[in-house]
Amino acid sequence: MTSVDQNQSSEITFILLGFSDYPDLQGFLFFVFLVIYVVTVVGNLMMIFIIWITPKLHTPMYFFLSNLSFVDFCYSTTITPKLLEILVVEDRAISFLSCITQLCLTATCVVTEAVLLAVMAYDRFVAICNPLLYTVKMSQKICFLLVTLAYSWGILSSIAFTYSLLVLTFCRTNIINNFFCEYSAIFSASFSDKQLTEIILFSLTNFNTFCTFLVILTSYLFILVTIMKMPSTSGRHKAFSTCASHFTAVIIFYGAILFLYCVPNSKSSWLLIRISTAFYSVVIPMLNPLIYSLRNKDVKETVKKLMDDKICLQ
Repeated sequence: MTSVDQNQSSEITFILLGFSDYPDLQGFLFFVFLVIYVVTVVGNLMMIFIIWITPKLHTPMYFFLSNLSFVDFCYSTTITPKLLEILVVEDRAISFLSCITQLCLTATCVVTEAVLLAVMAYDRFVAICNPLLYTVKMSQKICFLLVTLAYSWGILSSIAFTYSLLVLTFCRTNIINNFFCEYSAIFSASFSDKQLTEIILFSLTNFNTFCTFLVILTSYLFILVTIMKMPSTSGRHKAFSTCASHFTAVIIFYGAILFLYCVPNSKSSWLLIRISTAFYSVVIPMLNPLIYSLRNKDVKETVKKLMDDKICLQ
């Protein structure tokens, strides 16, 4: 950016409408989102802590899970505090730099989480379909490389998304009919030529979604075939249980994305868009640690042990 562009961008502001058209619900929504945020932070940090201090959980599956919890924590922290702020203050303005920064961070988290979910599906595929080669194919070095790939691709995708918006021209004051700086809302606010931005958005979004979903779908198809060939019922049940938490998280994650894309972008559906966006960006980061802790025997046993130890110390 030139110095002139920088001076112009410093004068650009965005107004986050949030749920301002429902003034009577502001206090209630603040309380609801505050509780969700507290549960999200405590749940994800607790998941990371439990995995870190428990040698039994130092396996590839929990290593990926700890990174998923970290991404969910970052994602929620990028969005929810600003949401809570605009629910209690009248000034809902956010600077151009802050808006672009929030967009960059949220894009990084979303893409990284999608890749991590694909990596976790591949991990379950190797564990169930090639158990004898699991320690070789999912060695510590390979796990570290896969996680590094997830974060790196998330950052690179975010840079591409951010650049595609930086080349656009905006008015000094822009209205965003949402509670955070979401890509399509910023894109719609621009009045310049959007052809390059549309190409980057369409290509990168579809590439990320198609590749990650293809890895997940392929992995679970092979897993299903392998499980159905198992002779014992107990073996099939155990194999299904190891995939249940991750499969549930995948359905919620991609289900929310598909639902959000299916909602028509019209005035009559603005409330539905905001509700679905809130579920996708605020509620899902809270659900993931709950899903993995409630459906995972090892995590539940570790939590119970920690609670018992605390009671004994008291």
